Amino acid sequence: MRRTLIVALASLTTLAAGAALAQEGPPPGAPRQMPSPEDVFKRWDANADGVVDKAEWTGAGRPEDRFAMIDADKDGKVTLAELKTAFEQMRARRMQQGFPPPGGAPPPEGAPPQN
Repeated sequence: MRRTLIVALASLTTLAAGAALAQEGPPPGAPRQMPSPEDVFKRWDANADGVVDKAEWTGAGRPEDRFAMIDADKDGKVTLAELKTAFEQMRARRMQQGFPPPGGAPPPEGAPPQN
C-alpha cells in the first residue's frame, strides 16, 4: 500500500512539473516584448491590401475611437508609416513618464539610468 502511494505521488509530481514547463509565454516577472509595428500591421491587415481600414481595425479587437488617433491624414485608412509614428509617440510618452520603453529596448543615449 505504501509503495502504491509513493508511486502515485511521484507520478502526480511528474505530471504537475511537466504541465508547468509546457506553459506558453515568458516566465512571470519577465519583461514583455512588444511586437514590431510591421508584425502588428501584418496581423491587422486582414485582406493584405497594405492598409488597415476601420472594419479591419475593429475586427482585430481595437477600440473604434483610437482609429482616428492613428489615422494621421484622416483618409479612413491606417498605413504602416502611420502605425510606426504612433508606436514612436507611445514610446516617447512612456519615456517621458519615466517608464521603460515597451519591449525592453535600451533607453536612448543621454537618458538617465533606470534603477
